[in-house]
Amino acid sequence: MRGMLGSSANPIEPRLRVSTPSEEANKKKLLRSKSSRDGEKVLYSPRQERVLNCKFTTLKLVLGIIILGAFLMTLHSPTIYEAESASTSGSGPNLVNRWTRDITAADGRYVSLLAINWDEVSKVVNRLTDRNDYRGIGLLNFHESEIGQWKLFFPDAEHVLLNLESVTSDVTWDTLYPEWIDEEEEYEVPTCPTLPTIQFSGKPRIDFIAVKLPCNKSGEWSRDVARLHLQLAAAGLAATAKGSHAVHILLVTDCFPTPNLFSCKELVAREGNTWLYEPNLHTLRDKLHLPVGSCELAVPLKAKGQLDSSSTLSINFRNP
Repeated sequence: MRGMLGSSANPIEPRLRVSTPSEEANKKKLLRSKSSRDGEKVLYSPRQERVLNCKFTTLKLVLGIIILGAFLMTLHSPTIYEAESASTSGSGPNLVNRWTRDITAADGRYVSLLAINWDEVSKVVNRLTDRNDYRGIGLLNFHESEIGQWKLFFPDAEHVLLNLESVTSDVTWDTLYPEWIDEEEEYEVPTCPTLPTIQFSGKPRIDFIAVKLPCNKSGEWSRDVARLHLQLAAAGLAATAKGSHAVHILLVTDCFPTPNLFSCKELVAREGNTWLYEPNLHTLRDKLHLPVGSCELAVPLKAKGQLDSSSTLSINFRNP
């Protein structure tokens, strides 16, 4: 039996070691398929690069068109300037009416939530027969969404966005109009706080100033420091006009303007909340030389004494 097992095992061993023809064929097919896949990979990379290059070229073309369109829109956009932000006096860190900033980020005392009736403004502006000759339009305390509308009224003029530093919070109405001051100057010389003014280079010539005023009807709007400050600033800018050149001031407010600055006889037109004035600049300059309130004597006591003594000398000289 051992002989039978031993003799039967020998013929089987060679058959296990020798590959059959079908196996060799399969190996060849596998090698060919692998080489073909490698070739496809080699051929795929350049094609992919060409597709990517085409996409980048198209993207560059689109971006170029967008940039060119934006540049053309900038050229044809309204001419708007922002006045220098440096303001005199005070120490208020907040700025009012910056063009590229949200107005709610400014001092809340200066914010006006009044919805402007542009039909009323249009009727008032149409009363200005020489508006086509205006060079500069000053805009103070308007929201950025309201600026473009003014360009429609004055398309040929330059629009200047006026910056005004706000008054410090410690300046109140009682500060400007105290119940009592030391008129005899026994302890101190009474003085009023200095309010910031609009700093403007003088170019272009300002022919028209528009101001939007706050009006808190729930409080004492007639004693609103910010409201008074905006009107004083607009009047001060108008007073810088040279010679007898007329300057119109338009106030957008649902409360009455300050009559001490803008009188009824200087009112050119009114439509609803839109008030148009043509102030007498000589009179306006005289008003602005006075103290802002009763916090200071119009003529200091020492200066008054000097005036009285000079007047007496003059009278004595005329009447020896």
